[in-house]
Amino acid sequence: MLADGMEIEASTAAPADAGADTIVYGVFAGEDAGPPALAALVASGEAKRTVGTVTHTHDDGLRLLLVGLGPREDFDAETARVAATNAAKRAVGLGARALCWAVPAGFDARSVGALVEGTVLASYRFDRYRTPDDDEPESTLESLTVCTERDQSEAVARASVIAHAVNAARVLQDTPANDMTPTDLAERARAIAAEHKCLTVSVEGRDQIEARGMGAFAAVAQGSAQEPALITLHYEGPKASGPVLGFVGKAVTFDSGGISIKPSASMEEMKFDMSGGAAVLEAVAAIASLELPVKLVAVLGATENLLSDRSVKPGDVVRTMNGLTVEINNTDAEGRLVLADCLQHAINEGAERLVDLATLTGAIITALGSTYAGLLSNDDPWAEQVAEAGAATGELVWRLPLHAEYKKAVKGDYADLNNAPARGKAGAITAAEFLARFAGATPWAHLDIAGTAWDLGRPYAETGGSGFGVRLLVELASNSG
Repeated sequence: MLADGMEIEASTAAPADAGADTIVYGVFAGEDAGPPALAALVASGEAKRTVGTVTHTHDDGLRLLLVGLGPREDFDAETARVAATNAAKRAVGLGARALCWAVPAGFDARSVGALVEGTVLASYRFDRYRTPDDDEPESTLESLTVCTERDQSEAVARASVIAHAVNAARVLQDTPANDMTPTDLAERARAIAAEHKCLTVSVEGRDQIEARGMGAFAAVAQGSAQEPALITLHYEGPKASGPVLGFVGKAVTFDSGGISIKPSASMEEMKFDMSGGAAVLEAVAAIASLELPVKLVAVLGATENLLSDRSVKPGDVVRTMNGLTVEINNTDAEGRLVLADCLQHAINEGAERLVDLATLTGAIITALGSTYAGLLSNDDPWAEQVAEAGAATGELVWRLPLHAEYKKAVKGDYADLNNAPARGKAGAITAAEFLARFAGATPWAHLDIAGTAWDLGRPYAETGGSGFGVRLLVELASNSG
């Protein structure tokens, strides 16, 4: 369930006048603790100002929370995001309905926005399939007021849009594959486009995918009775400028591995193999809501990867949209096949700067865990822009190298390329080297989000879908006009 019902506003009024039942004071190490009731808790040693701590008391009919922010010199927006998450969870646990943040002096717009993001992300619940327990009604926040010394209404409104987009992506991720088919994902794209006059969408099925010459995408899709969907969105914001951005998302709504079937353990998590597509789709929704002045084409390759008498077989050779042939050594390396054709399609649709998001390899989890997503790119300035967007939003990426020796590994014995080098070395890099052949000379960045897309482990996205990539893509679009 989204926090759609939460009213969020900015105010320059005194926190006590916000009409909230709970006021949060963020306190830096060595600085004043706010109202006397909280200062007394600090003096007694009950309340701490170290990062992550939350203490509460009552004063004059209000509930007061003290949230530690640590040393001011170490503070950043991610600290604010986590602090807001911790405060929201404590407030909900205490029965709060209306929350107010008394923002410390010196907070910039990004940190103010992070407070909103942390609060909204903390409110996310996915309980669509659970029977409500009447004996234990769930407490939810109904309103958030952010009180600052100077007007921060723009930062608050922007952060609200972005955070709700992240939660919308999480809903798509967490929905099981029987209710989140390629057709369902396409319906979500149509619904988003219907809400924004500057956004258009087209959805093409199996016959059209094959007619376009997208043999790699079609090969993955042929094993499932579910209709695949090539989803293409075009956005042009008011006074748009700069290069046409191309966002490409892997949207495999369930991945069994095909004939190269995965182990049964944790296969239920393969509903998350559409996480790149979910992030791209909801980032586009946020970009359109914010009316960012950019031109954008977004492409989602949506399909299932299943076993049947129609499934693509190891050893089969397919022809991609750009004419290259691929021998399929492993049907579980299907994401790069879908993305290969989708990258070419994005270029054909006018993309001049490409970013793809994909839960592509287990190798990236071994290398980077859940702290960083992997970044590989054919263009240094574009890679730097993407990395800066990740750093600014807390969606961190770490760049790995491309190299001619890795490029040799994806050469085929019976075709131009193979989709899975037999020796298994540098799995995340060779997957990107494969994709680089389809980006061509277009500046391109590949984000392997297999370690960050779900069960992220951060306080605002501990388990389930994380919506990783939405904030990064919106930030990238904000700085590309």
